[in-house]
Amino acid sequence: AEELAQAVRGLALHRYPDREAVELRARLAQAVGHEPEGTWVANGSNEILQQLLLAYGGAGRAVACFEPTYAMHARIAWTTGSEVLREELPPPWRLDAERLVRAAERAAVVFACSPNNPTGNAQDPEVLAEAARRAPGTLFVVDEAYVEFGGRSAAPLVRELPNLAVVRTFSKAFALAGARIGYCLAAPEVVEDLRRVRLPYHLSALTQAAGLVALRHRDEALAILDAVREQRDRISAALPELGVEAFPSEANFVLFRPPRPAAEVWRGLLDRGVLVRDFSTLVPGCLRVTAGTPEEVDRFLDALKEVLA
Repeated sequence: AEELAQAVRGLALHRYPDREAVELRARLAQAVGHEPEGTWVANGSNEILQQLLLAYGGAGRAVACFEPTYAMHARIAWTTGSEVLREELPPPWRLDAERLVRAAERAAVVFACSPNNPTGNAQDPEVLAEAARRAPGTLFVVDEAYVEFGGRSAAPLVRELPNLAVVRTFSKAFALAGARIGYCLAAPEVVEDLRRVRLPYHLSALTQAAGLVALRHRDEALAILDAVREQRDRISAALPELGVEAFPSEANFVLFRPPRPAAEVWRGLLDRGVLVRDFSTLVPGCLRVTAGTPEEVDRFLDALKEVLA
């Protein structure tokens, strides 16, 4: 925080920011092993999604989403005037190339979330790449908001596939949700299309400064994730001992189905000072808990034990 404050004090805020965010994009590209020309930054990954849909979706075009998944994919598609094609995936919620290619026959944009929110499972990048090769006229967008916690990234495949774009965020692994920094790894021509639809000076000097400070501490931030994964795996192992179905997760959360009604368990946990997410409208009977500190996980498991007693 002090380093960020110092960086902000050095900014010339009476001037407009670098509209291309050249330094941030270059540093980010170097950090993730991509080319700066194919790296784009915006105010959170939601703005990246919006820009992609403004460029490739819109009136007269369709966008495919596989549910249960991140609700903003469909919501942002709707706001851009795109037709939203929803397809339900059964557990374990794994995509296959045939399903993706069928969706691409009708859709200009196909979304895949890996690791998926709220289920936590990761998709196979090679499956996504195969679909992109077989449907070159469709843009495949891989939302990797949680990829630092687990799963294989599709980013290395972007160089050979101009119709594959990877979207990530600083909100999860970097714990910078308040800074609103998201980025896209894609072909330079995709970034050029995003440049055409972005608002002028869309990324403030403050946001760019926050991103640069975060990148200087990237290795430290990623090292902390081992502790998060440890607590996630601890939750996954403990839940079945309480008679709770836990779904495998590569993210920083665990989706679980208690033996009693989800709403009842949610309320019981809340009454004991523990807040989890109720996803029973998307996945029947299921709640989702985020892996926190060891003490927070202790409190969650103890509270759940009481609720289910």
